[in-house]
Amino acid sequence: MHLQKTLPAKLPTTYGEFTVISYKDPTGEHLAISKSKTAKNPLVRIHSQCLTGDALSSLRCDCGEQLGRSLQMIAQEGGILLYLQQEGRGIGLFNKIAAYHHQDQGLDTVEANTKLGFKDDMRDYRIAIEILKDLGITSLQLLTNNPRKVQQLEKAGIKVARRVPLLIAPNSINAGYLMVKKNKLGHYLESSESKK
Repeated sequence: MHLQKTLPAKLPTTYGEFTVISYKDPTGEHLAISKSKTAKNPLVRIHSQCLTGDALSSLRCDCGEQLGRSLQMIAQEGGILLYLQQEGRGIGLFNKIAAYHHQDQGLDTVEANTKLGFKDDMRDYRIAIEILKDLGITSLQLLTNNPRKVQQLEKAGIKVARRVPLLIAPNSINAGYLMVKKNKLGHYLESSESKK
């Protein structure tokens, strides 16, 4: 995988000041947003781009709130947020909006993606693994509810010392979406569930 990167730059935000590096590979353009504090196992969030949730404050998902909470935690504790260009669980913005239409007709997120000819989750975390290796990260605390992220990182030789839950309270619109994440995609969505 051919990976290009920029030199680091300052990124002042409402959460605090971060350092940002942009990465580019055949799958897209990605960011590593970091706040350095000495840690053997830094807090890491791997966040897939969600234009509708992250930028437009959509209530259909919990992505925007997860992004904000992650940046807040990393600003306080130190760590890294990887922002990956993998819109709509990897199907792209165009197809995600097409899937929204099917959801409006009563299908859930997995059924809508399947109707369009895609798997339930098309995301690939190889680029995240390459970026983490470039940053010298071999062991971390992973801020996630998604067991597939843990599995892919560990399979690639990156130790997940601890899984840190990222729980967002459901709203009246995304409650069903969150239940699909739990029941069909195996996401951990209870704070009482044991951490790795």
